[in-house]
Amino acid sequence: MGETLAVGMVLAVCALLLVGYPVAFTLAGVSLSFAVAGAASGVMELALLGALPARIFGIMTNDVLLAIPLFIFMGVMLERSRIAEELLETMGRLFGRLPGGLGLSVIVVGVLLAAAKGVVGATAVTMGLIVLPTMLRHGYDKALAAGTVAATATLAQIFPPATVLILLGDQLSNSYQAAQLTKGNFAPQSVTVADLFAGAIWPGLVLVSFYMLYVIGVAVVRPKKSPAIAADPHALHGVALGVRLVAVLVAPFALILAVLGSILAGVATPTEAASVGAVGAILLAARKAGAKGLLMPVMIRTTQITSMIFVILIGATVFSLVFRGLGGDSLVQRVLNDLPGGVTAAVLAVMVTVFLLGFVMDAFEIIFVVVPIVAPVLLQMPGVDPVWLGIMLAVNLQTSYMHPPLGPTLFYLRGVAPPEVTTRDIYLGIIPFVLIQLAMLVALWFAPGLATWLPHRLYGS
Repeated sequence: MGETLAVGMVLAVCALLLVGYPVAFTLAGVSLSFAVAGAASGVMELALLGALPARIFGIMTNDVLLAIPLFIFMGVMLERSRIAEELLETMGRLFGRLPGGLGLSVIVVGVLLAAAKGVVGATAVTMGLIVLPTMLRHGYDKALAAGTVAATATLAQIFPPATVLILLGDQLSNSYQAAQLTKGNFAPQSVTVADLFAGAIWPGLVLVSFYMLYVIGVAVVRPKKSPAIAADPHALHGVALGVRLVAVLVAPFALILAVLGSILAGVATPTEAASVGAVGAILLAARKAGAKGLLMPVMIRTTQITSMIFVILIGATVFSLVFRGLGGDSLVQRVLNDLPGGVTAAVLAVMVTVFLLGFVMDAFEIIFVVVPIVAPVLLQMPGVDPVWLGIMLAVNLQTSYMHPPLGPTLFYLRGVAPPEVTTRDIYLGIIPFVLIQLAMLVALWFAPGLATWLPHRLYGS
């Protein structure tokens, strides 16, 4: 009876989310309702809910999660400081004379913004407002332009310091230790956010290479879809353009290097590095006219995003506790262990489930609800590396952020796209990039070293 209620609780949450009810209150409300039903059926003790205050206190005092508001502050501050406009203008002049050159410039700028912001929504809105009209003005096909912008914006989901990687690192750390304790290892190893940051770098760069190859392929096969930019006699050329490029790139590149370099080198924790990034973003914004007026709106926006994440996390904690109280974790463990095909089938089943849940759930919801349930089971299985599993989940979640019909990035872009760009254009344009994402998952499946080589080199096994 308890396991039936656990399955019913999951289905009820998915149904209410699909209808449009608020995530955090849906998770908490449905969970409490099923807890009462479980107590009435005699399969769960309501006293179990007494663990909630301690769990919530643990979330709010978690040093790792403290990095989230700091990285969000850094990203929002950079969003308001017009760095993206400068980067795009300069990179467009550098590569724009080539067919597809502007598209390549957009991808390069997107990588820098992703590494500087770490939040998909902010990156998508910024690029949609700045980049998409520029591509259309220069004659780019609407679907190609929309797809390139949407896919590039989701790079903020995989490139450090992505908020998703921080949350995944925290959840996988707990799951990995629980898995080792279950196996009888009472001196468990740990997996950290720094491990996931290091593991995401090579897959992120390979993914960017795939994006670029696609844009180049379109330029070669269908040059009318991505024409070269006409020469501007008044634009900078030669040495002057080179000096301008260096001036525009140095500040954001130095900020990214300071933040990520300090984490990967073990000099600073993610939280300490995030504080450096926040201060650096303020200094970059201070160069701009009117920067004094930026601080208050940036703080308000940071508070809104951070509050949303933590309220969802608290709701997911209630869900996780009740799900376990009803015996759902035992059900998941039996199902995954009994699948024909062993470890391969279990990991594949989880990946397919996460991909499908991306149609109805946000990446944060999947991390908070699904990962704590399935990760401890998978990490008990032989040959499942926690860093590899984390990067596979991150790339999968990145795909869920942009695949039709409910990918959040598509809605962000729809909200800021020019009127001539239809929803159909956005959906058609994103399909090739979704296929590229799936190809990246296949590459990680058969070459796990893409995710594990760098963290093992930096930090050992």
